[in-house]
Amino acid sequence: MSLPLVARSSPRQKRSLRREARLRREYLYGKGREEARRTAHEKKERLRRALEENRLIPTELRRQALALQGSLESDDAGGEGVTSHVDDEYRWAGVEDPKIMITTSRDPSSRLKMFAKELKLVFPGAQRMNRGRHEVGALVRACKANGVTDLLVVHEHRGTPAAPTPHPRHHIYKKMDPHNVELTEVGPRFEPKLYMIRLAPWNRRPRPM
Repeated sequence: MSLPLVARSSPRQKRSLRREARLRREYLYGKGREEARRTAHEKKERLRRALEENRLIPTELRRQALALQGSLESDDAGGEGVTSHVDDEYRWAGVEDPKIMITTSRDPSSRLKMFAKELKLVFPGAQRMNRGRHEVGALVRACKANGVTDLLVVHEHRGTPAAPTPHPRHHIYKKMDPHNVELTEVGPRFEPKLYMIRLAPWNRRPRPM
């Protein structure tokens, strides 16, 4: 199957780039919200255990104890836990079938073409696209413009099919050389540096190092 490739300066490509940027923003926003919900859930669980076991409330939770206890009373039974952003990828599982596109590397051999045809039978509803001379970026843009959910590129080494490479939504594959690929996460990653090490609780004066 052949998909119409999007031109570099076409309005369709610009819409696709804006959609990709929006998806990245939504992904990062969802991860931030998930982390905040997980932190609040852990605080409520610590407070709940302290109340059930009749122990002292942890020092760092005493200022928020009343608010956390109120949210504990309003929580529904059976709704504990925080859903992961990974589950969002499967929200349409059983409702909408994924659209998988399989293609090969450039100038594929006859064995690689046959392997791609057989691999198409492994995934239900998968389609195969002739690679031609197009780059991976052009293939990804074409797939996104045509509603393809997954792109699988099959390579070969000395005539032997090897290294099927998937292209997920929120990650970028950086090709270092013909045999090594690095996975780069899209979005900022906060890495705070260590400021001070103390041999005592934070609310006490530090002891000699």
